[in-house]
Amino acid sequence: MLATLIRLLGDFDRAEEAMQEAFAAAIEQWPRDGVPDNPRAWLVSAARFKGIDAMRKGSRIGGSYDTVEDLQAEESGDPASAAEDSVEDDRLRLVFTCCHPALAPDTQVAMTLREVCGLTTEEIASAYLLPAPTLAQRIVRAKAKIRDARIPYEVPEAAELPARLDAVLRVVYLVFNEGYAASTGDALVRADLAAEAIRLGRLLVELLPEPEAEGLLALMLLQDSRRAARTSAAGDIVLLDEQDRSLWNRESIAEGLALARRALASRRFGPYTLQAAIAAVHAEAPTPEATDWGRIVATYDILLQAEPSPVIELNRAAAIAMRDGPAAGLALVDALLERGDLADYQPAHAARADLCRRLGRAAEARESYRRALDLTQQGPARRFLERRLAELPPA
Repeated sequence: MLATLIRLLGDFDRAEEAMQEAFAAAIEQWPRDGVPDNPRAWLVSAARFKGIDAMRKGSRIGGSYDTVEDLQAEESGDPASAAEDSVEDDRLRLVFTCCHPALAPDTQVAMTLREVCGLTTEEIASAYLLPAPTLAQRIVRAKAKIRDARIPYEVPEAAELPARLDAVLRVVYLVFNEGYAASTGDALVRADLAAEAIRLGRLLVELLPEPEAEGLLALMLLQDSRRAARTSAAGDIVLLDEQDRSLWNRESIAEGLALARRALASRRFGPYTLQAAIAAVHAEAPTPEATDWGRIVATYDILLQAEPSPVIELNRAAAIAMRDGPAAGLALVDALLERGDLADYQPAHAARADLCRRLGRAAEARESYRRALDLTQQGPARRFLERRLAELPPA
């Protein structure tokens, strides 16, 4: 309903207010008159007229609505027909509007969670450790920018679609990452955010079945399939090679594998599909020892060509350490740190500490664990690093 009303009324706040008024009218009228044959059409039509009435009153008292002609244009057409236009098209328009490149990246995430996923301002603020009023002001400013800049409420044309779809996929990926491994707080996983990202990924695949959308959904499903095994009963981190693989969600794995294969077969895939291919290797391995690390390294090689990134180089170094031994991985991690790209990136120092530990270089491991701890704001990660540090032999 909200997505359709934004199209019909042209303003987020106006649409939300009109929708609430329509709900209130339904609560009053339906028990008395009966539920209409098409409840959604009734609600959308009622909200549309209430929104137009508010626009008319606003224009009379010097509000921001443009002209009487605009109001008459809003009122033209068959209300039932307007309400029954493609709901899915409206939802897709809403996704692309919330992820418009004119909005700041953090605002795109907040707008998507609020308007598309339906999370409350308080829930989003809690997820990103922001005061609720700060987050609310961010959303208010974004809505004003959409209105004042006349950002079009539409799916981009074919020529613009690849670049704009990348922005949408990036927002979904950021939401999922915060759910999969929270950057701060006392829990490793924010299951609510991960679930919202997967739901949004399903919506994108349903409405716009592009290979990279399928690849991102595959990646999220394969990563999330391990959720039950990633932490102990006390909430502590359980590493991949120590997880009870019987706890992995086989339905999510099967769906993710099918999506990844389809995206790869299209030959039009990108970084998300390649990451899904790496996750698939882990998902298909019955034991840690059976993991095909050579295949993982080869896929990282392709991924680096598609999307050069020091973080991907770090992940590749970890895979090489598993294939060729910790010394080979440590040489790559040290080179990355010397370049300075990952100087303040906690996983880089944690990875170096682990490789030094495996090589028996306790003093270097201790130094890297302490540096990683300085950069850690998440409870489970701190406890894991502190435990590893305590396990090292005395200096």
